[in-house]
Amino acid sequence: MKPRGEALRNIEHSSFDVCVIGGGATGSGCALDAQLRGLRTVLLDAGDFSSGTSSVSTKLVHGGVRYLEQTVRGLDPAELAVVNRALRERARMLRNAVFLTGTMEFLTPCYRWPDVAYYFAGMKLYDWLAGRAGLAPSHFISRAITLRRLPALNPAGLAGAVAYTDGQFDDARYNIALVVSFTEAGGEALNYARVVGFEKDAGGKLRAAQVDVYGGAGAPPRRILVPARAFVNATGPVADSVRSLASPGVPPRLRLSKGAHVVLPREAFPGGDALLIPKTEDGRMLFAIPWRGRLLVGTTDEEIDSAEDLHLTAADTGYLLRHLNRYFAEPVAPSRVVSGMAGARPLLSAGDARSTKSLARDHEVEQDRRSDLVSILGGKWTTYRAMAEDTINIVQGLLDKSGAPCVTRDHALAGSEGYTRDFWQTIQRQSGLPELSARHLAEKFGTRGMAIADLIRSDAELATPLVEGLAPTRAEVVYAAQCEMAVSIEDVLARRNGLEVYGWREALDAASAVAALLARVHGWPGEQREQELVRYREKVRGRMKIAGLAA
Repeated sequence: MKPRGEALRNIEHSSFDVCVIGGGATGSGCALDAQLRGLRTVLLDAGDFSSGTSSVSTKLVHGGVRYLEQTVRGLDPAELAVVNRALRERARMLRNAVFLTGTMEFLTPCYRWPDVAYYFAGMKLYDWLAGRAGLAPSHFISRAITLRRLPALNPAGLAGAVAYTDGQFDDARYNIALVVSFTEAGGEALNYARVVGFEKDAGGKLRAAQVDVYGGAGAPPRRILVPARAFVNATGPVADSVRSLASPGVPPRLRLSKGAHVVLPREAFPGGDALLIPKTEDGRMLFAIPWRGRLLVGTTDEEIDSAEDLHLTAADTGYLLRHLNRYFAEPVAPSRVVSGMAGARPLLSAGDARSTKSLARDHEVEQDRRSDLVSILGGKWTTYRAMAEDTINIVQGLLDKSGAPCVTRDHALAGSEGYTRDFWQTIQRQSGLPELSARHLAEKFGTRGMAIADLIRSDAELATPLVEGLAPTRAEVVYAAQCEMAVSIEDVLARRNGLEVYGWREALDAASAVAALLARVHGWPGEQREQELVRYREKVRGRMKIAGLAA
């Protein structure tokens, strides 16, 4: 990825076939698809890439067992279509970025034999729908084996467990890999570039986006104009706002749902398997999933009016732990929460009063006839690529270009080239890093981890861990700032190396070193460095307070 200043200069002096607004999963997927079809494309995001919904998922690449249950219970063909599509896309996501993905077995504990029969039949249907794209057959596990694999499980009345296999991935890094792949295909990308309006031709069609570009440190934005022949609105939860910018008065299409997660120490639930809690008091499913040395638990589903300023609250923590503890022999106290996150799901309104948890996670591509804005609405992470393909098909028609066909089904993302599961050893030989850090680089950056190893060879001090005993190194900060447009401390710790997800206190410990390295790369004066550090620490401590934790 180009340095941010160079990208800005290129965008200012160019016009494009396609301007994609929104640098989350779907927007980045749209940009990559369009560029690979030969359409000159620019990608803009109002914040950092993946700074919204796309980095606060349950980290699952899945068809959606809950949606399958809703299909059976409600005879809803829309849900079945979502599951079918997602199972096909699951295989593609796992194949196209092997270093960021993997598979995991999920155990569904059953305390009544009728539940065993019910969930076993449901998982077999899940297997059947996956067909040749299936990962492994589901099966029943005895009580003794279940307790051996999940020793923290409450044994009272346990009949056994139904096990099935699904995909897991690093959502923020997958998103960054999409953006890097897009720029390496010739596209232009810019974060902290908010579209605030449009210029139109005499017929009311969009001809240019008015963009406020932020430079950091509280400096006022700089307004630029980005001309393009077609505009794609892929802004997820704020898509209705962009639709209104293009056509004032257009009726909203989305309903928003808040999804929250807590992160716990791994020792709270030892074992290598994931837990599926099949039913909560409000009819949801919950997951407790091993994740990067921690346990990720989620998610909630609460209808909200706005996607702004969402956080894990004490109420969210209470809800998640209350249901989790029903399955644990020893309850987990809220004080054990080490991190958490919350985001907004953009759900297509069904035009009725159904709760958000009952709405299908399907998507729709809308072309506004007045402005020609193309909006991709709804959907889910696992189907991002199919959503992008459908969207760019519409864009090609709008541009009267048959163009090249979609090639993203089998397009390996940046970092995949030459990657093998033991690639960390190559990084270790090049950098001299301990195994923990070398594995971390391979799993986050794939073969691009070699560029970080080269930084360490040129400056051995960059091998120093950001936090003693943990994997992330100072070299990653320099690489993120130079090669991945990381502008702020949060960009690095929340999305580039994931330390903030691992633990809020660990992120606070690392913040000073990150600020110093960013200051060196970006040329911040001492006052700005201190302002950035204070701002980040206040933000993290505020999150901890809202979650009910002492900072």
